[in-house]
Amino acid sequence: MACAKLNSLSSQWIGNNPFSSRRRSSSVTSTRSVSLPIRASSYSDELVQTAKTVASRGRGILAIDESNATAGKRLASIGLDNTEANRQAYRQLLLTTPGLGEYVSGSILFEETLYQSTTDGKKFVDVLREGNIVPGIKVDKGLVPLPGSNNESWCQGLDGLASRSAEYYKQGARFAKWRTVVSIPSGPSALAIKEAAWGLARYAAISQDNGLVPIVEPEILLDGDHPIERTLEVAEKVWSEVFFYLAQNNVLFEGILLKPSMVTPGAEHKEKASPETIAKYTLTMLKRRVPPAVPGIMFLSGGQSEVEATLNLNAMNQSPNPWHVSFSYARALQNSVLKTWQGRPENVEAAQKSLLVRAKANSLAQLGRYSAEGENEEAKAGMFVKGYTY
Repeated sequence: MACAKLNSLSSQWIGNNPFSSRRRSSSVTSTRSVSLPIRASSYSDELVQTAKTVASRGRGILAIDESNATAGKRLASIGLDNTEANRQAYRQLLLTTPGLGEYVSGSILFEETLYQSTTDGKKFVDVLREGNIVPGIKVDKGLVPLPGSNNESWCQGLDGLASRSAEYYKQGARFAKWRTVVSIPSGPSALAIKEAAWGLARYAAISQDNGLVPIVEPEILLDGDHPIERTLEVAEKVWSEVFFYLAQNNVLFEGILLKPSMVTPGAEHKEKASPETIAKYTLTMLKRRVPPAVPGIMFLSGGQSEVEATLNLNAMNQSPNPWHVSFSYARALQNSVLKTWQGRPENVEAAQKSLLVRAKANSLAQLGRYSAEGENEEAKAGMFVKGYTY
């Protein structure tokens, strides 16, 4: 933690003791060092501005930060090989969509994509900037087994994060993302919750120290047959721990974004919840746990169908919230796009129009003005995968 040295005469309040202005008998002025946290280093103003830009009215985040292995699964679904050229072609399709910046304020990239260019030689980060979209970067190194837990995971990637973050900033990234997970069927154990919260807090502090707005994402997995009340209970516990450790690490709340799961029943629960019920439980949890200083809540879709994710977001924006409540979707923005594209150059324009349809729908949901009227059946198909990894 950085320290500031203050002259004892420079403040009326040091260590909760009022300074007395009485003349000292000695002509020597005494000084003492006081340790005070300095938040977010020299980037404070920039971090706040970046967070506000991403959390701007009617806009949200396009997440295309899938690992190469997961990108390969997506490409395989339309009969394409998992090559760098194919990954580049697909991400170029997404990022060069005309007018995307009207509905999308930020895009989370995988490291490969951050350093890639279009086939015409323009850096992807420059394409985003020109489209009024802030480039972001996934910085975690994935999940591994957590010893001593109930078959749970922890997220690795803190080693070397500071130097990597500095390089990402130089390349043009202005926000970061770190995803860890909590499994309700696994307990979850106190150890797993503490590990998730502490890791997120350390990542957030390191990111801010290097000019990147951290997206804080403890995903509570949909797996399980538990009711919505159980999800609420776990979510409150998780977010309580997260904010405790964020504060312990002197993270600037005005310079972060959150990426929570919506509070829903387990995917295998016999009773499905309506968008209104999901909105009620989710907002209850957020209002109990998230300070209003946080600029934006950018929800993950977590395997919901494209329409489900949009309807639930819309329900949460039917009345004012203390924060910008929006989206940070991957599959819920990309599923229709992939199926339309099919890897064929002649389908690029149609696929980009498909992306705009979904982006506009979620923009309207952020404003509380979305209607599912006219949505096709494919957009209503669920995308939940038990034990999903990426």
